[in-house]
Amino acid sequence: MPETDHQTPSPWQHPIARRRVVITGVGALSPLGLDASSTWDGMLAGRSGISRITSFDTEGHKVHIAGQVRGFDPAQWLEIKDIKRLDRVTHLALAASQMAVDDAGELTAHKDCVATIFSSGMGGVQTFMSAVNTLEASGPGRVPPMTIPGGIVNISAGVIAMRFGFGGPNLCPVTACASSSDAIGFGYRLVRDGYADACLAGGAEAALHTISIAGFANLRALSTRNDEPERASRPFDAERDGFVMAEGAAALILEPLEDALRRGAPIYAEICGYGQTADAFHETAPQPEGAAAARAILASLAESGVQPEQVGYINAHGTSTVLSDALETRAIRRALNGHADHVAVSSTKSMTGHMLGAAGAIEAMAAALTLRDQVIPPTINYEQPDPRCDLDYVANEARHAAVDVALSNSMGFGGHNVCLTMRRFAEAGA
Repeated sequence: MPETDHQTPSPWQHPIARRRVVITGVGALSPLGLDASSTWDGMLAGRSGISRITSFDTEGHKVHIAGQVRGFDPAQWLEIKDIKRLDRVTHLALAASQMAVDDAGELTAHKDCVATIFSSGMGGVQTFMSAVNTLEASGPGRVPPMTIPGGIVNISAGVIAMRFGFGGPNLCPVTACASSSDAIGFGYRLVRDGYADACLAGGAEAALHTISIAGFANLRALSTRNDEPERASRPFDAERDGFVMAEGAAALILEPLEDALRRGAPIYAEICGYGQTADAFHETAPQPEGAAAARAILASLAESGVQPEQVGYINAHGTSTVLSDALETRAIRRALNGHADHVAVSSTKSMTGHMLGAAGAIEAMAAALTLRDQVIPPTINYEQPDPRCDLDYVANEARHAAVDVALSNSMGFGGHNVCLTMRRFAEAGA
């Protein structure tokens, strides 16, 4: 008689009541540090992680600056054979995921019921471009056999599941700069609705390559403040001139509240809402009135049962581009109405730069840590108010404040809008 898997727990076999979902582990690598705590400390200190690019020669480029993960040694996290086979984006993804798993401690969920939802906006850019160079120099017979599996966007999600033996749903949402926010939203709903008993969710990006910098620069999306790297990313400031591209990774462990309490796990915050809409407007330009982005905020609040006037903090998408910052301001006003004047809003991209597909995860982590620590990270380089951006942007210095509900906004090329709603755990009631 053939072996079967009928003894393996499957959470989707029986409908269950919706569960409360909490964050019990975090891991991160960013231009501010090589773990979550140093990244968070850098945010609270208002420190810029932007510097001149050292990973390739920028001669001839319009842009010479970026947010680099400096001092990262993949050998601390991967075997040599895997370092050679896999792209830097997966190196970062595995390191952040290992940190999150270690931080959360031993899960009670059966591994076959743990989901892995991990994103990237651009995937293994360095692997593909290296293969192109090899092809042009030496012909098709010399293209490395790991070019495709090492570079495709979903490979990090697959390799993470292999590393930890997580046999639950495995997905890689790709929605540009909203990708890892979608990953967290998908993971939250899987756990909430019983399709998984825990989830590792997040994103990674390592696209600091000459082709990416040139492409974004020629799109006129990047800051050209090359002589002042630390001042280049300046969301909502009147003198902003584009975003600063960055690399990094962040991972969160999501699990049901009852499981976290039972095993005494650390609880950073509760995720309680996820809204997702489309601009249906333009490939790269945001819908100028922010109507779709506002709908994403309202959808997330509606799912969470939170009223607009309960929101205390918003970790904004805040890219430092002229159009996006203005439309996000309008979207927040449309969604929150008069309460928008009483909400603290900040962009941690002012310090990390824009980590593209990893941005949503690092910013969701920052929102959760804001709720845990009751301190709001600042928007640095905010010097000249812009009449089109007229909210409280927590200018230049962190602020201690009582925050019970926080939002994390993300928007991506293609018109993708995502909002995550989180509650402070004490407010939610243990």
